Amino acid sequence: MDQPVTSTATLGAPPTTAAPAPAPSPAAAQPTRAASEAEAADGAAGASDCKAADLKLSIRDGEGAAGTVYRTLVFTNAGSRTCTMQGFPGVSYVTGDDGHQVGPAAYRDGTKGAPVTMAPGVSSSTVIGFVNVQNFDPAACQPTETRGLRVYPPHDTASMFLPLPGTGCSATPPGNQLTVKTVS
Repeated sequence: MDQPVTSTATLGAPPTTAAPAPAPSPAAAQPTRAASEAEAADGAAGASDCKAADLKLSIRDGEGAAGTVYRTLVFTNAGSRTCTMQGFPGVSYVTGDDGHQVGPAAYRDGTKGAPVTMAPGVSSSTVIGFVNVQNFDPAACQPTETRGLRVYPPHDTASMFLPLPGTGCSATPPGNQLTVKTVS
């Protein structure tokens, strides 16, 4: 079995640390409704969304079925703080030295899952379906060699690159060339 492919390359600013907050006044010691709602939205008190700058990607071999290979994309918290992931990552094929997108992004398969809280060193994953694009009409697909995947963690506008050479459709094929499940 091949070793998992990993990447920590990101397209975003490095993490920053905030200045210490001043001591709260007695009135500020009471939690506010807004703070409680924000903590509930984060999935855990004090946890915030996991960002590309704090994550490491890897991919594991998977199973094949009816013209599609399913592989597990793993996000590992390589940062120093606990963070939360929920929902679908953005995934697309990329090629060229400039990393331009090849064809449509992955189709979201299923429903949005529950929040996953990740302490430093903890991982969460999703399943990506890679359709054999050779099964599409070449005129409709326009097969193109790809360098890998661009991955946007849920709720992040910074992306990560995962080297994974293959073939994608540079046109819009008559079906989905990639599918992605929610993070769990």
